[in-house]
Amino acid sequence: MKKLIAKDVMTRAVLVAKADWPLDRLAEFLIENGISGAPVTDEERRLFGVVSLTDLVRHDSLPVREPTSHALHDYYRYTLAQQYAQEELASFRVEGDATVTVQDIMTPTIYNVDEGTSVQRVAEIMTQGQIHRLFVTRDGKVEGIITTLDMLKVIRDL
Repeated sequence: MKKLIAKDVMTRAVLVAKADWPLDRLAEFLIENGISGAPVTDEERRLFGVVSLTDLVRHDSLPVREPTSHALHDYYRYTLAQQYAQEELASFRVEGDATVTVQDIMTPTIYNVDEGTSVQRVAEIMTQGQIHRLFVTRDGKVEGIITTLDMLKVIRDL
């Protein structure tokens, strides 16, 4: 059996968030693409943070309001309800002060590996960091993403 490395399991088409996006734009981006988080990059795709639905849920400067679209409501109800307490869910908002941006709520801690990292090491980093995604980089630029779903596919295919 071939020893798998990050390049073998990563997704190359990485959707990225921009640091200057207002939070309603971020929420729309995540929900429209059916993803729970994304890297934050500059114009040259250099990685400098990560942002997720968790960051949105934990952000407390937006007014409390109910989700307005069915897509958001369904995601909120069935996915987030499994991961968060009702108090956190009640504070989930998608609109608010346009001066609050992705950069204000993103996590600057980045978990990344190079393309030649073994999947065993990827799994070790993800479990130790208790993270759902890490990035494959080359010269500081995002080349791919590995999610927990990607790792489950590796296990499935053993």
